[in-house]
Amino acid sequence: MLKDSIKHFLLTASFISLPVLAKEAALATIPDALTNNAVTQVISNNKEYLISFSGLASGKGYRDVHNNTYIYDVNENKWKEGSPVPISQPIDGLIGRLASVATSINDTAYIFGGYTVAKDHSEVSVPDVYAYNVDDDKYTKLASMPIPVDDSVALTFQNEYIYLISGWHNDGNVNLVQVYNTHTNTWQQATPFPGKAVFGHAGGIVDNTIVICDGVGIDVHENIRRSYAAENACYRGEINNKNPTKINWFKLKHPTGTSRYRMAANGFIDQLTGKKEVVFVGGSNNPYNYNGIGYNNVPSQPSDKIWRYQIKNNTWQITTGKKATMVHRGLLKLNNKLVTVGGMGKNQEVLNSINQY
Repeated sequence: MLKDSIKHFLLTASFISLPVLAKEAALATIPDALTNNAVTQVISNNKEYLISFSGLASGKGYRDVHNNTYIYDVNENKWKEGSPVPISQPIDGLIGRLASVATSINDTAYIFGGYTVAKDHSEVSVPDVYAYNVDDDKYTKLASMPIPVDDSVALTFQNEYIYLISGWHNDGNVNLVQVYNTHTNTWQQATPFPGKAVFGHAGGIVDNTIVICDGVGIDVHENIRRSYAAENACYRGEINNKNPTKINWFKLKHPTGTSRYRMAANGFIDQLTGKKEVVFVGGSNNPYNYNGIGYNNVPSQPSDKIWRYQIKNNTWQITTGKKATMVHRGLLKLNNKLVTVGGMGKNQEVLNSINQY
């Protein structure tokens, strides 16, 4: 069984400082509108970059799945195209992919997985992991994921470990927490994700505290085909500082009781107060195929809500932003604002903008 084809018939990091809101600047548009892309940011040789890997162009069909790399130079307010994301073994000649995830440690970006989409809408999860150096525009192939996943969440810990939490593998979700060691180029399995295995969830990390919310799970029934349904659940994990494979998981009260799919999220520390929080932006309350049409055949619309989880007080704050967007893989910081790169806006419009919140 294949993820989005089945769903059609059935129904993204290390912490960074919380920005102080500033007047919205005019930011250069992305060379091409894109969505379902992996994003991260790096600082190399005292220059800051936002980077987008692979994704879906504005046509929103299988032919529009690509492996393009776009690099935004923050200092120059300019985009350029980098070398395309490699693939170790093209599947039926397919090189583009959707639902990859990315994160970064120091000046190196890391890209994980994704899935290819064929003409018959069949999909295959890609095991590839690459490191990307923005200065020389080169990819280095790393040890493949033990279990290839897409639509996962990638989080960094101690500037050494990268956690891939849950996600989709070929024909079903997995509850695995796969841990990549960037120093040894090896993989380990950590304490599994405690909730229903999901894809399209979102999360962030501050210090050793992980927060994961929502996504889509699988419901199994008697005598009828399994179905897919939004999962409204949040979990907090505390990583053991001495043993990074041990995570104590706790269930959190959900901020609204209504799930959101493919939100942008990250962990932050407030520059002024020192408060630590995980922030969730956008997404949709109607899970959808990669073209933005819900698995229930109803066009999905983005949310403008922002959820902020205060780690110390174990409380939620809900606010409304100026932009409604969905189909995100990461929440970044730019010019003292929270931003996403590309995605979809209202009426499934594929965006060519850096979206400021």
